[in-house]
Amino acid sequence: MSYTVSVMPKKSNKTSIWLKIKSAKLEQALPIILIICGVIGLWASFTLVVDHISLIKNPNQSFICDLNPVLSCGSVMQSKTATVLGFPNPLMGLASFTAMIFLGVVMLAGAKMKKWFWQLYLLQMVGSLLFMLFLMEQSLFVIKAICIYCLTVWIVLILSSWYTVLFLIENKTIKIKKKYAKWLRFNHGEVLVTIYVILLVLILREFWYFYGPKLGF
Repeated sequence: MSYTVSVMPKKSNKTSIWLKIKSAKLEQALPIILIICGVIGLWASFTLVVDHISLIKNPNQSFICDLNPVLSCGSVMQSKTATVLGFPNPLMGLASFTAMIFLGVVMLAGAKMKKWFWQLYLLQMVGSLLFMLFLMEQSLFVIKAICIYCLTVWIVLILSSWYTVLFLIENKTIKIKKKYAKWLRFNHGEVLVTIYVILLVLILREFWYFYGPKLGF
């Protein structure tokens, strides 16, 4: 008599680690994401405020982030968009990212927020993203220059907002069909990378005259 033994193939360590990352609890990950993004955003906003003050004192001031005609902080800060509400835009970043760090810390300490709090936070987050999109449009298509610190703010704001949205879907503040929520949760990294790729494509498309030759095109 003979027996057939079937052996299931073992998942590689890399696959196992990736699946663990994908299945990690947002409730545990979000506070850390908020704190890290908040610290980076606060640093970028503070640097922009300091540079803006320097520019007021000396309009001919040159900055370390003025690298080329495209990556030029000075061009952005000298534009009307830099004070679109009557004061330097980075001041809003100082307040917003400080609040983000505080939220991350209290969540890390185990605090549970009420639904109304998350609804208000979602409203504030949507406002921040819309304002970011406006500044992004002005930077790429009107001013025709990018501030490195502004770009840093865009990156961390997109990252923190994306995972906050996923968390709000998970705690039912944002209600969508279960199958869509599950897909977004499992493919969160791919969606985030896609957003960043779209941003990169927009930048390269608008400034291809500068980067094209440097890339050999």
